[in-house]
Amino acid sequence: MSTLELRAIEKSFDQTHVIHGVDLQVAYGEFVVFVGPSGCGKSTLLRMIAGLDSPTRGDLLIDGERVNDVGAADRGCAMVFQSYALYPHMSVYANMAFGLENAKVPQAEIAQKVQDAAALLRLDAMLQRKPTQLSGGQRQRVAIGRAIVRNPKIFLFDEPLSNLDAELRVSMRAELRELHQRLGATMVYVTHDQVEAMTMADKIVVLRAGRIEQVGTPQALYEKPANVFVAGFIGSPRMNFIPAATARTAASLQAAVPAGAQQVGIRPEHFQVCEAGQGLALRVLGTEYLGAQRLLQGQLVDGTRVELLIDGERSPKVGETLHITTRTDRLHAFDDHEQRLAQVNP
Repeated sequence: MSTLELRAIEKSFDQTHVIHGVDLQVAYGEFVVFVGPSGCGKSTLLRMIAGLDSPTRGDLLIDGERVNDVGAADRGCAMVFQSYALYPHMSVYANMAFGLENAKVPQAEIAQKVQDAAALLRLDAMLQRKPTQLSGGQRQRVAIGRAIVRNPKIFLFDEPLSNLDAELRVSMRAELRELHQRLGATMVYVTHDQVEAMTMADKIVVLRAGRIEQVGTPQALYEKPANVFVAGFIGSPRMNFIPAATARTAASLQAAVPAGAQQVGIRPEHFQVCEAGQGLALRVLGTEYLGAQRLLQGQLVDGTRVELLIDGERSPKVGETLHITTRTDRLHAFDDHEQRLAQVNP
């Protein structure tokens, strides 16, 4: 396990600035996830940590030592890419052993390392197979095994599950989390999928346009997003945003909307159906049955569209009017700069 620190990291390509003064600390054994939309700089940051790109300014430290001028092969990082990058003519064993053989590691030591990694990843019975004989999930495990045998200081993952189907992504998320717990290794993982970030991370780093918007645990980001961007990006279905003036028309919400609020956010699962006169009038536009829950799309009097999750046994009709509210501690308020405001009744 190792620590990682980024100090005022900047990156430019010619006159285009893509990373703007990023500061970050990753502790021993932490599983940190970089998340954000396409083009936010998360993969560029990962490549700089790996040594595949160099920062324009700032310092990268591993275990307290500056590594800006240390080559990728000597940093002690192992990277797992979105594409498995396996040699198709080689067996699973040969793919996992290849890097160690190039480093002139003794054959007995290579065999032991490959066997140990294969056991950890449940690849024991597949060591003589070729990549074409494996499923997508098995190929990704081989790519991870190739990283494990190097005994790296830090594991780096660049959207490793993007090529897998939805069911396999769910199972691989659990496998990677279990692997982290067993290895106790420091891991940095890049994804654009906030569900992956929420389910896997010890700490999430939300990026936008080359800047960090917020760093925190999944629960902290979900319950106390720093701004509208984080609030809308973290959570599925996404948070609803309602003009503060509209929210104040509901008797149940008036005291909960602080001065200076321009809009309020309410998550779909935090809405409650209430009596007329207490909440906001909502005209039902459509519903989606999800089993235990029903996702309901509607429109407020001011034209704002919202989504809410209700009990699956309820089945409001399209065109029906409901009245909705939320608990005051579930309401998020944002100012005219889209920054979070303190709640009046937390």
